[in-house]
Amino acid sequence: MRVRLLAVGTKMPDWVTRGVEEYRKRLPRDFALELEEIAPGPRGKNADTRRAVAQEAERLRARLRGDEHLVALEVGGKPWSTEQLARQAEGWRLEGRDVALLVGGPDGLDPALSASADQRWSLSPLTLPHPLVRILLAEQLYRAWTLMVGHPYHR
Repeated sequence: MRVRLLAVGTKMPDWVTRGVEEYRKRLPRDFALELEEIAPGPRGKNADTRRAVAQEAERLRARLRGDEHLVALEVGGKPWSTEQLARQAEGWRLEGRDVALLVGGPDGLDPALSASADQRWSLSPLTLPHPLVRILLAEQLYRAWTLMVGHPYHR
C-alpha cells in the first residue's frame, strides 16, 4: 500500500523537508509515504479566495488516480487517536487500495472535494501551520505502522 500526501503549498523550509524525509525513510516499501506538493491558488490583496480554493481543488483532482481511498484532512473531520489511526491504516491495507491524504491550502479544501472523500480526518481542533502538518502526518503514519507490526516505537 502506498500513502500519498497531496498537500497544497510549495517551497517548504528545509526543516520541513528533513522532518518528513526522516519518517518516510523509516517506513517500509509496503507502507510507503509519498509527498506531492500542489501549487496554491493566487492569493494577495483583493484576491478571490473562493477561486483560489477552486483552482487548488482542480489541481488536487488532477493528481488523483481514481482508485485511491481519499482522506480529506479537515478541522471538522473525525479526530483519531494514534491507535485508531493504526486501525484505520490496517483497514486501508485490507481494502487493497492506495490512500491519498488531501491537505488544502490556507483556506482549506474545496467543500465539494472534501465531500467526495471517503473519510474526513481532523488532526486537531487547533489551527496548525501547513509545514508542521506534513511532519505531524509523516510521524503519525510511522507511529501507526509501528503499532500495526508490534514495533516498540509507540510506548
